[in-house]
Amino acid sequence: MDPTSLPTGRSPSTLLGGRLGEADDTNILNDLDFVDLTDTKIQVSEEISSHGPTELETCLRKRRTIPDKSTDALYANWRKLIPTLVDPQLKYHARTLGQALEITHDVISACATLSCARNSTSILCLFFDSNLPQVLLHHGLFPTAPSQPRMAISVDLLSFYRALFERSCDAINALASALKTHYSRRGFQVTDARGDLVQDPFRRGLGYAVQWYDVLQVEIEHQVDTVLQQSRDRVASFQPWRHTPSNTESTASTVLQRGRCAPLLVQRCPACFGGMLFGRPISEGGDIHVATDGNFHHRHRRSAGDCPRFYEPTYFLSKQFVDTVGRRIDAQRKRPATTHASLVPDEAIDLCENAYEAADGKKQKAAMDSFDNTGIMALICRHDIPLFFANIDSPGEQQKYSVALIEHLFTLLPPQATVTTLYDVGCILAQSLSKFEILPQDLLSRLRFATTAMHAYGHEWACQLVYNPQMCIGLGLSDGEGTERLWSRFVRLIGVERSSSRRLWLIDRQATAIGAEMKADLGDWIKRRLKRDIKDQASAVLDVINRSETSVDDLRVQWANQRQSQLSIRAHAPARLRKELDTVLTLQTDLDISDQALQATRTMLEKEAPSDNTLDVLESLQRGHNRLMTKVEALYSSLNVHDRFPELDGVNLDFVRVLLMARDLKMNIRKRAIASFFEWDKLDRAVGGSQQTLGTKLHQHTRKAIAKRQPALMTAIRKFNSYCERLESLYDLVWNIPLPTPLPTKLAELRGDQTLMQDVWVTPSMGEVPQWLEDSDIRDGIRALLKRDRCLEEQKRLGLEADNLCRFFGEELTALELSLRLPENERFLVPLQQKHTNFIRLQTRWSNPLASSVRFTSHVEVALNHAIAYSGAPQNTAPQLASVTMQNLAEDEQVLPEEDDLVDDEPEQAALPDILEGDIAGVEFEDDEDLVSNIRANIVWDSPEVRQSLTSSTGPLPCQEFEPRDISFLASPTAFLNDVCINGCAVLLQMDMPNSDVAIFSTFDLPRIRYHATDNMLWRNTHWTCYWEKDVWVLPIHRPAHVGHWVVCVIYLSTKELRLFDSLAERKPWKHDVKDIMKLVCRLLMVARQRGKEVHIDLDGWVARPLNLKPYQTNGYDCGVWILAAMIAILRGHHVTGL
Repeated sequence: MDPTSLPTGRSPSTLLGGRLGEADDTNILNDLDFVDLTDTKIQVSEEISSHGPTELETCLRKRRTIPDKSTDALYANWRKLIPTLVDPQLKYHARTLGQALEITHDVISACATLSCARNSTSILCLFFDSNLPQVLLHHGLFPTAPSQPRMAISVDLLSFYRALFERSCDAINALASALKTHYSRRGFQVTDARGDLVQDPFRRGLGYAVQWYDVLQVEIEHQVDTVLQQSRDRVASFQPWRHTPSNTESTASTVLQRGRCAPLLVQRCPACFGGMLFGRPISEGGDIHVATDGNFHHRHRRSAGDCPRFYEPTYFLSKQFVDTVGRRIDAQRKRPATTHASLVPDEAIDLCENAYEAADGKKQKAAMDSFDNTGIMALICRHDIPLFFANIDSPGEQQKYSVALIEHLFTLLPPQATVTTLYDVGCILAQSLSKFEILPQDLLSRLRFATTAMHAYGHEWACQLVYNPQMCIGLGLSDGEGTERLWSRFVRLIGVERSSSRRLWLIDRQATAIGAEMKADLGDWIKRRLKRDIKDQASAVLDVINRSETSVDDLRVQWANQRQSQLSIRAHAPARLRKELDTVLTLQTDLDISDQALQATRTMLEKEAPSDNTLDVLESLQRGHNRLMTKVEALYSSLNVHDRFPELDGVNLDFVRVLLMARDLKMNIRKRAIASFFEWDKLDRAVGGSQQTLGTKLHQHTRKAIAKRQPALMTAIRKFNSYCERLESLYDLVWNIPLPTPLPTKLAELRGDQTLMQDVWVTPSMGEVPQWLEDSDIRDGIRALLKRDRCLEEQKRLGLEADNLCRFFGEELTALELSLRLPENERFLVPLQQKHTNFIRLQTRWSNPLASSVRFTSHVEVALNHAIAYSGAPQNTAPQLASVTMQNLAEDEQVLPEEDDLVDDEPEQAALPDILEGDIAGVEFEDDEDLVSNIRANIVWDSPEVRQSLTSSTGPLPCQEFEPRDISFLASPTAFLNDVCINGCAVLLQMDMPNSDVAIFSTFDLPRIRYHATDNMLWRNTHWTCYWEKDVWVLPIHRPAHVGHWVVCVIYLSTKELRLFDSLAERKPWKHDVKDIMKLVCRLLMVARQRGKEVHIDLDGWVARPLNLKPYQTNGYDCGVWILAAMIAILRGHHVTGL
């Protein structure tokens, strides 16, 4: 026999991947792991040459996109065959479970031992081989065709591949090619009837076997689950609450009603859907949290075609149902929109809609001429377990998919259950459902929307106040980002799906495997959430609340005031005004330029003795220009700015213009920054191992994208900070408009700056400026309070989920025990016993601090007793599964650290130190920026010792000019002193009382630090003081909050002290002022060193102390006079005024 090819004149049926017995080494079929069945008394196959057309013939055919009649017939035969293979598969499984693999004999006989005496008789048998697949399966072989198979594959190989598929993806081509290469290297080739090599001998048969073996397993699982469901229903009928007259329970604020979710939902996530009480208000988070999102990478090429329907997906909604929802939405949108009370101004929702592609259902995200299916839409629970999918067959992410998923979910919930849905554009979907009667009102009243946590930062701030899950009451720590984690697990299917005719089957089976794995992980999920998200964060937020020095009740009041103010339509009204005002300001600018040109022309002509005619023309042009200026003023008045916004009456037009420009620029900065944050977050997750590795190419691409965005972002931030500086110079206290806060120019600091998400305040505050706007401690406290509330809500919800999990464990175990004891289930005894063994092991994984192992152990005993009572049968003696015990590792063997022991690097340490923490373009102090950012001074609220100082002459001082308006402030006993008054008087005092050891700075020097002024600007405005030669620096500071307040800080370089003087003796504002003062000290010393001055820089151990612990000021306008008095005391050699 030729050892290099299969014989062509014979008709071998083959076994792929089987176990060989004792055989002659020259037997090619045995050595090839095939079994020749032709020498037996039963003929089981025909020639291999009739396997099908050659590859060349197939390639010459026109590619089909829909099944033909032969394919339909083949699939129909498979569907008829699968139910008949259930019993043989169950018997084979029962015979081999927990046992070593059987030896496959050369002769397939009815004799189980092959020890019977043989009686050979030559006869001609004519029979119908309809039971051939059953015979093969009885011996552990699965046919590759429903009738007259030419090849049979080991069931164990198929089972292994099925488990491999759950961990990877469809790899039939790889497996078939690997087997061909493996056998070729062993010296065996497969030939056809003509003796030619078969190029791809295994792919088609292996593909059919894998596909239909999985269908067989699904059919068995379905029948087993049907048996289990009957037992579940029987157990549920004995539940005490079903027989009580009242099925309601009262809580502190609501009345909850008893009910049960559909078994399908309970089996997919018992923690979410295993509860028995429903009806919690949606304003308090509702009963159930789910998330939905679309993915347009899972496309399917139109040219790949579809195979006949052979599998009913358990996760995908039917196309008919989704299209019905779509037609209903289209019909409702043609009707007039209903009036509704919107929680968020429509202007903010419109901006969100324009910012997100997911909100544009008409945007084409895939070429429809190339793809017939463009993506999938997923609905998951808050534990990231997939619930349902909708196949996307439209160009964009239309609302019909998310609405269909939500509507289908409600059909499986009790009629009183409430649901919170997290969606990237949840605000837009909520508005659509409110305007149009797309969903029934009863369902809509039990539905609440929120945005996903990370995507929330791309929404308008007003939208975040209502839809950001971190700000929504009752949502706990549900973030809605589980869909992104699900897509990361599906990424391996993307390439296979596009050219596969079994796309939905692939996705559905992967979802089943992922869901089962995550269901088993529910106990560990609860443990991680308790440790990492609640325990670790709770102590941190409590520290922040304590540092705010504000009670929790006061913080809640401030938060309520903030939401009310920023959700007001007034907060968004200037957006409608901006275009009109820009037109007037543009015209005003053009007229100013023309006036300058006109005046320049007049000056030039007057030098050359112009004629009377020329002067008349100039006068005419001047009169025309004046008329245009008058009309511009009239046009501005026609905008009715002060009528539409009476609070802006009296506000300088230039101030309003800069304020609106700052507002628009900050919105632009926020969008740019968030784009960088998304990319940064992608790298963070990859570095931390919580997301699939990006790979070198994508990692570098992401880094380059961030680096490319950074210059434009930094330029925009510096422009915004210049607007802040300009606004402060134009500011008048009587306007009472809170000034915007400058933004940090480092992405690491910008990412944690909560003011980035807040819009610029564009209307005056009635009365005093609210604390939540002016006090950063209050804002930090509010943020910490919200986190604390979410942690408490999360802990409460985790407690409910742990109870649901524990209850489900007991009920499911009871159903399993009952099924094992019912005689009608003897057919499924082995798979039920296997389920029972695997399920009972979950008690160790599902036990957690909120549901101890004692509770789970007690359920085991209770379940056994209930099963015996319900069935009336004694304890079952089914065989136990074989188990393998691993040897303990040697003491000197290295063990990988546990997950909790791994320390994740901070992003700036691991991912992007060169970009996010690097240089800032246009700033000269970049090498020492970290030094400037990290310096601190300890504040000690004890009065220092008062000492004397020496006085002497001083250097030249800048010239000061007082306008009549400034002089009137100085003359009035109740007027507020402005910057000109303070700075001018400081210079006059230095002229009258010179002191060579004292340098008095301008009121504008500290704001320059806040607005990140360059080194040249700092030096230009401070070098006249010769501060590097002096030990005492006096720094007047203006706080624009409320009606404005003046304070002063005295800096002693030799003793490294900051002496703080506040005539009102306030403490809280100094916390942030001291940080900026230390930055100023550091910057000034470094600038002097850069200019060649001898400067000693020592920024460690600085202490800040107050000069007074009790208030001196008794009215609301003398603070400026008090700091001038403090300057006099310093110049005279004292530490504090004696007034």
